[in-house]
Amino acid sequence: MDKFDQQIIALLRTDARLAVTQIAREVNLSRSAVSERIRQLEQAGVIQGYRAVIAEPQGVAVKCYLELYYNGGRCENYVERMQVYPEIRRISGISGETDMLVYIEAPSMQRLAEVRGEIENFPGMQKVKTHMVVKDWTI
Repeated sequence: MDKFDQQIIALLRTDARLAVTQIAREVNLSRSAVSERIRQLEQAGVIQGYRAVIAEPQGVAVKCYLELYYNGGRCENYVERMQVYPEIRRISGISGETDMLVYIEAPSMQRLAEVRGEIENFPGMQKVKTHMVVKDWTI
């Protein structure tokens, strides 16, 4: 990757819908050269896709990760139980001492406490640690 590829990637990170002609003007290359470079970056796996950044849903006041520790059982059993909570956005089974991470977006601390309390009462649940999200970065 040379400086032109790096500039193209930086521009696409800022706005993935940026027109090739605009990118060409910004990096001082021809439109066809920029198109070819983007194609090569995609084929090499450097550019793996494009995404839309969506505004947070109205009413999300608090976000947190729950660190779950439980005795026996399988992750899938707990995932099934947690699917009824619309506040739960992501569940990850992980390695190490922690058995599972659960990402929650709730409209209030009260609702977060309710969901957490119900999870805490699942059979076999040993411990639940809460990590509040203070700031998010989109990269």
